[in-house]
Amino acid sequence: MMEIAYVCEWEKRPKSNHCPSIPLVCAWSCRNLIAFTTDLKNEEDDKGLDNAFITNITRPVDLSHMIHIIDTDHPWDVYSINSGHTEVISCLEWDQSGSRLLSADGDGQIKCWGMAEHLVNSWECTQSSSVDGDPIVALSWLHNGVKLALHVEKSGSTNFGEKFSRVKFSPSLTLFGGKPMEGWLAVTVSGLVTVSLLKPNGTLLTASESLCRLRGRVALADIAFTGGGNIVVAATDGSSSSPVQFYKVCVSVVNEKCRIDTELLPSLFMRCTTDPVRRDKYPAVTHLKFLTRENSEQVLLCASSQMGSIVECWSLRKEGLPVNNIFQHRSPVVGEKQPMILKWRILSATNDLERVSAVALPKLPISISNTDLKVASDTKFFPGLGLALAFHDGSIQILHRLSLHMMGVFYGSSGSSQRVGEEPAIKRQRAGGPTLHFKALQFSWTSLALVGVDNHGKLHMLRVSPSMGQMLDMNTLLRHLLFLLEYCMVTGYDWWDVLLHAQPSMVHNLLEKLHEEYMRQNQALQQVLSTRIVAVKASLCKLSSATAARACDFHAKLLLIAISSTLKSLLRPHVLNTPDKSPGDRLSEICAKNTDTDIDKVMINLKTEEFVLDGPPLQSLQQLIQWVGDFVLYLLANLPNQGSIVRPGFGFLRDGASLGMLREMLVMIRIWGLLKPGCLPIYTATSDNQDSMFLLFRLLTKLWLCSRDESHPQDPDETLIDECCLLPSQLLVPSMDWLPINDGVITKIQSKHPLRLQFGKPYTLPGGNPSAQVEVFRSPASQRMDHLRCLHLGISPTEDSKACTRCGCVTMLRSPNKTNAMRQWEQRWIKNCLCGGLWRRIPSTLT
Repeated sequence: MMEIAYVCEWEKRPKSNHCPSIPLVCAWSCRNLIAFTTDLKNEEDDKGLDNAFITNITRPVDLSHMIHIIDTDHPWDVYSINSGHTEVISCLEWDQSGSRLLSADGDGQIKCWGMAEHLVNSWECTQSSSVDGDPIVALSWLHNGVKLALHVEKSGSTNFGEKFSRVKFSPSLTLFGGKPMEGWLAVTVSGLVTVSLLKPNGTLLTASESLCRLRGRVALADIAFTGGGNIVVAATDGSSSSPVQFYKVCVSVVNEKCRIDTELLPSLFMRCTTDPVRRDKYPAVTHLKFLTRENSEQVLLCASSQMGSIVECWSLRKEGLPVNNIFQHRSPVVGEKQPMILKWRILSATNDLERVSAVALPKLPISISNTDLKVASDTKFFPGLGLALAFHDGSIQILHRLSLHMMGVFYGSSGSSQRVGEEPAIKRQRAGGPTLHFKALQFSWTSLALVGVDNHGKLHMLRVSPSMGQMLDMNTLLRHLLFLLEYCMVTGYDWWDVLLHAQPSMVHNLLEKLHEEYMRQNQALQQVLSTRIVAVKASLCKLSSATAARACDFHAKLLLIAISSTLKSLLRPHVLNTPDKSPGDRLSEICAKNTDTDIDKVMINLKTEEFVLDGPPLQSLQQLIQWVGDFVLYLLANLPNQGSIVRPGFGFLRDGASLGMLREMLVMIRIWGLLKPGCLPIYTATSDNQDSMFLLFRLLTKLWLCSRDESHPQDPDETLIDECCLLPSQLLVPSMDWLPINDGVITKIQSKHPLRLQFGKPYTLPGGNPSAQVEVFRSPASQRMDHLRCLHLGISPTEDSKACTRCGCVTMLRSPNKTNAMRQWEQRWIKNCLCGGLWRRIPSTLT
C-alpha cells in the first residue's frame, strides 16, 4: 500500500549531530516543490553540503536555521537558503501558486521568499514582517477565493465540468473590483494574531490584535477559512485538560490601515480528559489540525504522553437549544422556530496508539461527508480519504479522516507496508537506541505520495497506492489515475506524483483514454487545455522505452504550437477598423479551404498587405523559421519509413491539425521571403534552380489531404511516397535534435526498488548511462541545442543555462537577442517552459 520510492540523505553526516528537541517542518507545493528544515546543529566540517547550491553561508553553519528546497524529480539538486532567522524555523507555507514561500521562526520573524529569475534553485527574500520576540505557532496565506470540488461519484462522467466544479468561496480580503488581496496571517505564542497585506505597489500593510481580551499562552494553533471570507483560528495552551478555543477573525482595510476584528466561537474539551481511565494518561496536546483549510467545522486533535497518543476527530454542528419546562406549554407564535446553537460533537476517536511524531492531512478537495465511505466502496477510489500518522517507532498509519479506521500501515524499519487485517511476516525487533522516525510529514496534492523528513535529516519519498492496498483490476486502476491526471490538467497542478503509479505497460492505454476524454469536451475547454494535455502525454511517454519516440513528437508539437501562435501574432490588419477575424484566423480559414498544392496560388487569395513587417523582426526570427523548414523536410523525408513506430516524427504523419499548421506557416514564410529573403529557411540543394519551398509545400499538402479528416484517415499513395524517397537526393535532410535530456528520477523509479540518493550528487544508473534512453535520438558528440531559441550551443557550451524540471528542455539564461520580436518570444517562457514546467539553473558543463 505504501512503499519507498527514494531516500535522499546528506553526505557523510554523523548521526549524532541531530538535536531531538528541535521541531522539523516540511511543506509541499502544488508545483511539486518541497521545502523542509533539518535539526542538524552547528558543524564546522560541513561535508554534507559541499556539492549543494548554498548562498551566503559562513561556517560554522546552524542548519536548523536553513531552508532546503528541492523539486521532487531532482531531489539531489537541493538549494539551501541561509534564511537569516535567528531562532529555529517553526512554520513553512507555500502560496496557492506554488511559487512563493513563507517562513516563520521562534523570534516572531516572518519572511516571504520568491524565485530569483524564476529559478527553483535560486531564492531571495522579497518581504518580511515581525512580532519581535513572540514565537510564531501558526502561519497561512490569505485565501484567494478559488476553491475547486472534486466529485468522485461522477468520475465516469464525460464532462470535466461535472467532475470538477468551482465552489462559491469568498477571498479573505478583496481589492477594488473584487480582486483578492494577497497577504498572510500568523498566530503567536502569546495569543496575538498578526496580518500582513501586500499592497499593489509592493509595500506591506501590517496589523496585530489579540485573539481575545484575556490573552493566554498558545502552544498550538491552526488556521482555516470560511466560504464567507472569514478566518477561523483554533488554539490550545498545550494541556489536554484545557479547552481548545476557536476564534473568528475578520480582516479589512479602513483608511489605508489594516483592521482586525476577532470573535470567540464555541470551544471544546478533548474526550480523553473526561474518560476516568485516560484522564491523566495523555497530559499534552501535541497536534491540532483542521481537516482541510477550507473547512473550519472539522478538526483533528492528538493528545500524547511519553508512552503513547490518542487521536480524536470533532465536528461543529447546529443543534436545537432545549427549552425549559416552564415554556414548554406556551402557545407557539406562528412561524416561530426553535433557537439553534453551534456545538462541537466528537465524530470518532482512536484506541491507544504509539506516540505520534507527525501528522499529514490530504489536500485533495473531495467532499467530507458520511457518504464518502459508500462512494469509496462503490468506486474503490481512496486518495484524499486518509490522513497519515507517523509514530516514534518509525511506522506510518493511514487512517480514514472521518471514522479514524485504519486503512493501511507502513513499517519504516523494514520498508514494507500492509493492508489492514494482515499480520506481519516477521515480528519487528525494537532497536536499543533511538528509532529512526519521521518528524515532519506531508501529502502530495493528489494524495498519491507522501514525503517525510526523519530525525537524521534524511528525506523519504513514499508512494501511496490509490487502492490503499486493495486488489484492483487494471481498468479500475487506470480509471483512477486518469481521473487524477484530468484533475491536474484542469487545476494546473503538477502531475509528478501520479506518474509514480503509472507503470510502462499502462502508458499506451492511459494515452488513448486521456485523448478520448479530452475530445469529448467543448471546443472552448479544449482550446484552454490544448498545450497542457500535450505536456501530460509527453510525460507519460517518457516512462516507457517503447513510447520514447512519441515523447519526442509531443515535445516538438508544443514547440510547433508556440511558434505558430507567435508568428501569427505579428500579423496586423491593414485597416484600423478591425474585422471579426484576425489575419491569423483568416490565414487558417483560407489554407483549410484551399487544397491547391501550388504555394503561390494559395498566396493569391490572401491580403498580402497584412503580412508586411519590417526587416529586423523578420531577420531575428530566422532561427524559428529555420526550425519549421527543417521540421517539414525531416517529416517528408521520413514518410517512407512510417512503418517503424519507434522513429520520432511518426505521430505527425497522421496528425491533420499539425500538418495544417505547418502548411499555414510555410505560406507565411513564403510571403515574408518576398520582403526579406534573408529570413527564409536555408536548404542545401543538389540543383541550383531547385525551388525548395515550392517542392516541400506540394508534398506537405498531399500528405495533409490524406489525414485532414481524422475520423477517416487515408494512407499516402505510392506516388507521394516515391517523391518523398527522392527528397534526400534533392535536399540535404537535417538531423533533428529531438528530445532534451531529462535526468529526473521519475523514469528510474518505476521498479519497486527504492533509490538511495545523496544531496548534491546527481544520480546515475549503476553501470549505465542515465540518459541512454534519450541519447538514442542524437549522436553522443552532437551539438547541444538551445531548445527554445533553436540555436546551436556547441559541443561543450560555456553559457549559463537553465533546464526544465519536467521535460529537461535547455535554454540560455541570458538573452543574446536585442530585437523586440525575439524578446517577445523569450518573454513567453520567462516563468515556465513550453510544457509548463519550472526552470532550474544548471552548470554549463551539464548543458
